[in-house]
Amino acid sequence: MSAIFLYVAGGLAVLSLFLVAGAVLAFRRRRWIGSLGSAGTGALFLSLAALAGTLSVSTQGYRALTLEEVAATITTVPTGPRAFQAYVEFPDGREATFHVTGDQLLVDAHILKWHPLANLLGIHTQYELDRLTGRYVEIADERTEPRTVHSLKAEKPADLFHLARRYTLLALLVDTEYGSATYIQVDRPSRFEVRVSTTGLLIREAGYP
Repeated sequence: MSAIFLYVAGGLAVLSLFLVAGAVLAFRRRRWIGSLGSAGTGALFLSLAALAGTLSVSTQGYRALTLEEVAATITTVPTGPRAFQAYVEFPDGREATFHVTGDQLLVDAHILKWHPLANLLGIHTQYELDRLTGRYVEIADERTEPRTVHSLKAEKPADLFHLARRYTLLALLVDTEYGSATYIQVDRPSRFEVRVSTTGLLIREAGYP
């Protein structure tokens, strides 16, 4: 996904350089109108190249969503009353271990849907896992018992969701953004697959190894 934006950024940057060179040549030949036109078009393409480059950086960590696929595999081991360890394995090879308090395991994610025009360019719905936390069955316990929240995001220089809210041009490419969450009871050693589909997140027990 980020590679598509990177190629687009490179192509636009090269095109803008040719236009700027043409503007300089026209200026030397005293073709003022042609020089201004080429310079303006070159600046426009350079701005679009910068936007594409920003998209390339900000979409790192996101995965294209087509059909149902495994977003993470989580192995849980109870460590005490209403507490467990969660060992998380990501498709890109990352691993993490978290201490979690609660009766249940809860995982949520960001879902990003692009406008149809972006789909024509090969840019489809994407997702990024956001948080892993513990969940209590009783609401009263949610208010009084210890809570643990852990980030599942991959480190990246910029976040696409934040950029879409700040820049109007980028927001025009985004159809909608929303969150999805799933949870399951943890009362014994288990192994789960967190899956993402076009309808959101779901979790299935995969059997303890």
